Amino acid sequence: MSNLNIYQIEQEYLNLANQLIESGGECSPELELQLTINQEQLEQKARGYGFVVKQMENDISIIDAEIKRLGELKKSRLKTIDRLETTVSNAMQLYQIEKLETPTLKISFRKSESIEIDNEADIPAQFLKEKVTYTIDKIAIKEAIKKGEVVIGARLQQNKNIQIK
Repeated sequence: MSNLNIYQIEQEYLNLANQLIESGGECSPELELQLTINQEQLEQKARGYGFVVKQMENDISIIDAEIKRLGELKKSRLKTIDRLETTVSNAMQLYQIEKLETPTLKISFRKSESIEIDNEADIPAQFLKEKVTYTIDKIAIKEAIKKGEVVIGARLQQNKNIQIK
């Protein structure tokens, strides 16, 4: 009986509650004992789950720190790559070399085109794209509803959020 998960404990409790309803609210000593054991099991399981949640939250903090460290390492590597590529490019352009080849590596320039905008205000309207985005201001909606206003398409939901400390 102690190996039940929380779902099974909940189902067992609902069965016991139904038995209590069927007996007209009369609680026999056996039923009383089963209800007590069931609640103790739930508290024990919930405590265990709580400790697992706390451990996972700690793990997440460690993972976040490692992600940050690796992100900084990646950024450093990208800057180094950029610096090395710029150095090689400048040197090749200085000596007017278009291509370098070794048995294991080829370095060359490829041509591409890009548009440089000198002054956005001078660009004719025919080349402008309209971009409109909307976001819902949930904070303003919440404040309006709390003041008694009706906001069609929205409602204030009361939630119960579990806290494990």
